[in-house]
Amino acid sequence: MDQQEIQNIRKDYHAASLSEKETAADPIRQFAKWFDEAVKSKQNEPTAMTLATATTDGRPSARIVLMKGYNHEGFSFYTNYLSRKGKEIAKNPQASLLFFWDSLERQVRIEGIIEKIDKATSEKYFHSRPKGSQVGAVASPQSQEIADRDVLEKKWQELEAQYAEKEVPKPSHWGGYILKPRVIEFWQGRPSRLHDRIVYKKVDNKTWKKVRLAP
Repeated sequence: MDQQEIQNIRKDYHAASLSEKETAADPIRQFAKWFDEAVKSKQNEPTAMTLATATTDGRPSARIVLMKGYNHEGFSFYTNYLSRKGKEIAKNPQASLLFFWDSLERQVRIEGIIEKIDKATSEKYFHSRPKGSQVGAVASPQSQEIADRDVLEKKWQELEAQYAEKEVPKPSHWGGYILKPRVIEFWQGRPSRLHDRIVYKKVDNKTWKKVRLAP
């Protein structure tokens, strides 16, 4: 495909609109409404979100993770603390999340501070996962270089046999994070690129200010 063909790929958005009056006063309530609609629309991987982190000198990185819960405290996910994202979070806890629900022509962008979830909650979630996933979390030195895939599969097989008849212990380097939001933006695609953008900015622990942004 040449550059002109790439430039000509475009789509006009007509699925819905978004106004200040239509949105809840609380952004978590608004997120709950949109998330429920994403699930009901059979959106592929509605919990998938892009997590963007950065080093202390501002070098960003991003990847898809799966949301495992949300409430008025924030949005949670689980991973290896020694992964690239884990190391970046340890030194720079400022991060952002992005949900993209293409079938609804919607995005939700969230900025905030990431903190670790308590150990007990991480333990409970770890042991709720399929056993193969538990073994995988122990077997994989996430983000580290390995010689080849055989190394990983051999380690997984060894651990699968080791824990065949017993509980897999949660690794100390694995657990949950919660992103506590300071900014939440709801984006609804509209025709002619005149998209609707409603953003909530946290004023204090209980208050949010809602404004419209130009597209």
